[in-house]
Amino acid sequence: MRSTRRLWTPALLALAISTFAHAAPAPATLYLGADLSYVNEMEECGVQYRENGVVKDPFELFHAHGANLVRVRLWNDARWTRYSDLSDVKKTIARARAQGMQVLLDLHYSDDWADGEKQLIPKAWASITDTDELARTLYGFTYDTLSALDRAGLMPELVQVGNESNSDLMDSKPWDKKRPIDWQRNAKLFNAGIKAVRDIGARSTIKPRVMLHIAQPENVEPWFAAATKAGVTDYDLIGISYYRKWSTQSMAELGKTIKRLRGRFDADVVVVETAYPWTLESGDTSHNLLGQDSLIPGYPATPQGQFRYMVDLTQLVIDTGGAGVVYWEPAWTSSSCKTRWGTGSSWENAGFFDFKHGNELLPAIDFMRHPYTGAPASHKSDAGKPAVGAQGNAADTKRTQP
Repeated sequence: MRSTRRLWTPALLALAISTFAHAAPAPATLYLGADLSYVNEMEECGVQYRENGVVKDPFELFHAHGANLVRVRLWNDARWTRYSDLSDVKKTIARARAQGMQVLLDLHYSDDWADGEKQLIPKAWASITDTDELARTLYGFTYDTLSALDRAGLMPELVQVGNESNSDLMDSKPWDKKRPIDWQRNAKLFNAGIKAVRDIGARSTIKPRVMLHIAQPENVEPWFAAATKAGVTDYDLIGISYYRKWSTQSMAELGKTIKRLRGRFDADVVVVETAYPWTLESGDTSHNLLGQDSLIPGYPATPQGQFRYMVDLTQLVIDTGGAGVVYWEPAWTSSSCKTRWGTGSSWENAGFFDFKHGNELLPAIDFMRHPYTGAPASHKSDAGKPAVGAQGNAADTKRTQP
């Protein structure tokens, strides 16, 4: 049973934020953006996104409202969908690049959703039981994927080696939390993926930064302490998923965690997934994941409540030395298409588009261009330049195995 915790209202959070001010130096780069992996699928399902009644390209919308980063996921061989494969990822990256935004490529190393509860090995690799061979296979997949993107002029500026990797990477079954992580195996796999990113980056005009990503802030410090002890140290960013529904930490406690991470590990810290409902109504029959149990006192499930949550969270991240905030799937709205969970979306009440009014743009998108205190003068990152229209030079190079 979870312990009773203080209820953080916006006023109390503001007081807590004031105690963090200038506690950690703000990184030179502030990433503000969104995971737009669902957009291609939504548009093919007939979804249109509107601003003031006018149909707009969602990538244009996000850039116009302050986004400098687009996150996109890649599954290995997801036979159950036509999306989030390499072809779909190329399309998403090209659309982001056309708007001058940088890209964070999220490698799940799975044929399906990898998350804090499960990290299932791709079926094509399931028979590989030798850790060294599996590490070589992971290295090759990572290198070849990035090489293909580089040849197309689509090398991402940031690469996630794993998604919400709380448990053993590429496991054969869902995580039993009573079973400790096999860090000898885990370290070999993570280091193989990291080395692939470094090796291809050394041969490209864009040298991607490496992110490792853990779900919920209470899990981050112990995971990275164990990773460091096991020899996983060559990364640039710590990614955190923060959903109050699934986290034991309040927003103020999240800020304290970010501050400690900044002081303990030589890496920038990004809240790389978060979301908040703007309504408790549904636009379809698919069960929505964020409901009454996701609400924080002081932040009602209204368009303004969603906006206020995002602004306060982002200011907290900045004040505690964090390097950015990325919203998860704000364009995954209701449609006539089916997912595994039903017809429509499980997220339309937490998106940035009002499904009750023709997918009209909601105020929360402007969290990315809010005038934050202590933020860098420019939200545009210089990491990995050149970012737009850059052709890599790795097409004919040989990879070096780990």
